[in-house]
Amino acid sequence: MMFPEHAEVVVAGGGPCGLMLANELGRRGVSVVLADEKPTTAFNPQANATQARTMEHYRRRGFAEEIRQQGLPPEYPTDIAYFTRYATYELARFRLPSAREATDVVKTLSGSWSAAELPHRVSQKYVETVLRRHAEALPGVHVNYGWRLADFTQERTGVHATLECVANGERRVVTGAYLVGADGPRSMVRDRLGFAYEGETGVARDFMGGRMCAVYLRAPTFYDVVPNPPAWMYVTFNKDRRTFMAAVDGKGEFAFHTQLRPGEDESAITDDMAREMFYRAAGAEMDIEILARGTWTAGHALVSSGFQQGRVFLGGDAAHLFTPAGGLGYNTAIEDAVNLGWKLAAVLQGAGGPELLASYARERQPLARRNTSYARQFADSLGNRSAPDEIESATPAGEAQRREAGVYFDAHARREFNIPGVTFGGRYDGSPIIVSDGVKPPPDSANVYVPSACPGGRAPHFWLADGCSLYDLFGFEWTLLQTGPDAPTGAFEEAAADMNIDLRIVRLDHAEARTLYGADLALIRPDQIVAWRGQGDRGAAEILRRVCGWGT
Repeated sequence: MMFPEHAEVVVAGGGPCGLMLANELGRRGVSVVLADEKPTTAFNPQANATQARTMEHYRRRGFAEEIRQQGLPPEYPTDIAYFTRYATYELARFRLPSAREATDVVKTLSGSWSAAELPHRVSQKYVETVLRRHAEALPGVHVNYGWRLADFTQERTGVHATLECVANGERRVVTGAYLVGADGPRSMVRDRLGFAYEGETGVARDFMGGRMCAVYLRAPTFYDVVPNPPAWMYVTFNKDRRTFMAAVDGKGEFAFHTQLRPGEDESAITDDMAREMFYRAAGAEMDIEILARGTWTAGHALVSSGFQQGRVFLGGDAAHLFTPAGGLGYNTAIEDAVNLGWKLAAVLQGAGGPELLASYARERQPLARRNTSYARQFADSLGNRSAPDEIESATPAGEAQRREAGVYFDAHARREFNIPGVTFGGRYDGSPIIVSDGVKPPPDSANVYVPSACPGGRAPHFWLADGCSLYDLFGFEWTLLQTGPDAPTGAFEEAAADMNIDLRIVRLDHAEARTLYGADLALIRPDQIVAWRGQGDRGAAEILRRVCGWGT
């Protein structure tokens, strides 16, 4: 028997959302049974960009540096580059730091990019192995690949999940307090709850709209054959074969994606045809080994009509489906897991009230709609621009068209990949567990983030004089940040003890912190969201009751 008959939370799905949720719960002492029908973690590269906010969550869990060591070599450039074809004309290049550079550069940044971590370009296959290893090391967490959720029922006091072994059909029933469906875009859990995707789908574009062919391949001589400098993301712009391709290991493995053209039958694609697609995009032939291939659809901006029903929740692709422009799907899924994880644990351990779990949908569904909208805008910017006729010709007209395209893609890359506003600016205004102080938050903008301690948003970050990140001082659970040296905290400490809330007091006699937070005290949630701020501890018990879901 690979898992117990009882667990506090049953998780269907072993992708990034399910694995991160298992980490969040297990770290808090919550027992978990996770099941995924795949034989193991992802083989295909899948998502390729870990945003800075996700890296901050990995840092909070203690394995950001381990993630940063995965994938590309430390010195490999993480540039986004645009070409007519990989081996011919380079049109534009948006330069970004390598993994090694990012560790130092982040400590020099302020304003929109004041963060504990910078983004990391790493394929999902590597991330999942790290998340799985850390989840399995936690007491009470049982990770089971090769098992799928076959059925479930819920009652007033719990859920009954029927798990089935893919190999032999054996079935086991696990009872738990809650069930989370992180079981992907074809989610059985979502369907059983009667929820449906809402939003935009079937969008046709010249690129990034319609059926796409994905090829995971090894091309050992790529860097010898292609004369242009290496990049993390390669994008082609021509009238023949529109593609994007991510470097997976920096040594010759790539995740190649191309738009299928009218008349190309996906069911008839052979390995030889896939090779020819790659050759056309490269503008050169070389030896390649196809490791895996398949098809998928671009042009989705979909969000589930519901995120919770009773004791059952949705997260990740089961709750929202993106066109992968901007790399927002996987990162949104990680934040689902972080948001839900601390709330489930608080309720199970008696510190969370009846409104806490209801706040998950109230907070995450609007964020999913926001993020799918941003991804759609990026896909429109990239995919609705068609290549002109002479873009590849060695003529003055061709040179002029390439120059014009280069200006456009340079601006596009900054819109899609320099997105601190998207990364850090998501807010939970209107949530029942946020205590508003009436201050209007900064405007939501993709490419600009204005740090603000206005309750409902990410706690403003800064680096201390000793090189320590402010976030490293926060508690894993709740933090009361004191930036006014004379502000009393005793009432919060007493109320937290009475309510079984793990509260760390962080005292900073720091003028920058007081200015940045705009108050003497700031109450920061386990997910590093400001829940309340004020000048003293009057009404502390009522504040803690509100932010922990006990109402007013």
